[in-house]
Amino acid sequence: MFQALKGAFDKTFDKIAGRGKLKEDDVLSAAREIKLALLSADVHYTVVKDFVDGVSSKAVGKEVLESITPSQQFTKIIHDELVRVLGQEHEPFDFSCRPPMIVLIVGLQGSGKTTTAARFAHHCKERGRRPYLVPADVYRPAAIEQLKILAGNVGVDCWPTENGDKAVKVTKNAVKHATKQGYDTIIIDTAGRLHIDEAMMDEVRSISKKVEPQRILYVADAMTGQDAVKSAKAFNEALEITGVVLTKLDGDARGGAAMSVKAVTNKPIIFVGVGERIDDLEEFHPDRMASRILGRGDVVSLVEKVASEVKEDEAEEMGRAFLKGKFTFDDFLKQLNLMKRMGPLEKMLGMLPGMGGLMNNVDPEKMERELRHKEAMIQSMTRQERSNPRILNGSRRKRIAHGAGVNVSDLNRFIKEFDTVAKMMKKASGKGFKNLFKGLT
Repeated sequence: MFQALKGAFDKTFDKIAGRGKLKEDDVLSAAREIKLALLSADVHYTVVKDFVDGVSSKAVGKEVLESITPSQQFTKIIHDELVRVLGQEHEPFDFSCRPPMIVLIVGLQGSGKTTTAARFAHHCKERGRRPYLVPADVYRPAAIEQLKILAGNVGVDCWPTENGDKAVKVTKNAVKHATKQGYDTIIIDTAGRLHIDEAMMDEVRSISKKVEPQRILYVADAMTGQDAVKSAKAFNEALEITGVVLTKLDGDARGGAAMSVKAVTNKPIIFVGVGERIDDLEEFHPDRMASRILGRGDVVSLVEKVASEVKEDEAEEMGRAFLKGKFTFDDFLKQLNLMKRMGPLEKMLGMLPGMGGLMNNVDPEKMERELRHKEAMIQSMTRQERSNPRILNGSRRKRIAHGAGVNVSDLNRFIKEFDTVAKMMKKASGKGFKNLFKGLT
């Protein structure tokens, strides 16, 4: 995510970091480099000008040029300006209205509207709401069937739209039915086109006029850059959208749409799509995104992700094992399964400070493959072997390697790695670490 911007900022910071004092020329030179980086990242030119002017005016001030740590002050200014451009404050989706809340999902074809509609239904369900999905994209037959399948996966009800139905009639009847049945959130997936045209806008305006939605979410493919921003502006002028959902953000190497859409539309980014799973719809936090762009990671989101995946009984069990200084292959397998539940490994590592640049040199597929091999090796062990690795003699290792489809040398290397981790766990189980798990045992 945003690798181009990360690389450009890292390069700028490296040049400044080694200097004890900064001159005004140093700041202006760095600002020019940042300007070129933002333009090449497809950030809207007015946003670039505003951003660079804001950085320059603050960075040439007395508090920076005469600071004991000017490079750190400069980095903080960049961070604060990024937060401002991205939206300043986190704006969560506002559910406060008399039910049923009608949410209109709009955007261009291929932006991810249908998937976003289902993901938003999942988001609502997780918060105790009773959502109802309405397939109103009657021009793309696959969209109707796709939303019905996704509704089944999420475990929510869906209006039985048929091919040939009229979109306005579908939404009118679906809303009437859902209201009568007591659903509190009605999510309507509308049709899109490959580009903005009057026919599409007329229809979505007609739907909006007929059902009077309280919320309108514009869905944009972040990888399309300025095209996503222009479309967002057009939809906002036609419908007065509530907010933006940026999809495919994990594949966006530039970051132009994310940095431009708030400034151009004056509407907040509320959600971002960052993966393939149904729960890969995350709330957007400008400060956390700014930290990730600058390579500082996003530890808060990582902690929240872990908290949402780790059950209370699992945490207690892990805490007890840690305090006892006992770490077995079964414990290792549980951690692997937890990581799989949390999503792709590179996504998790990208949230750790300092890992952004390192991830450029890492092959995510290779990492996932190695984890699968380790899982297979553990699963090829007997229960006794998992709990007592000391009994793994030559014949046992040969059998385990064969069962896992790996070489004995691969197994030996894994066992050596495991021994190192187990020793660290035992060492960390001393008196100084007990407070970490206070109350769990």
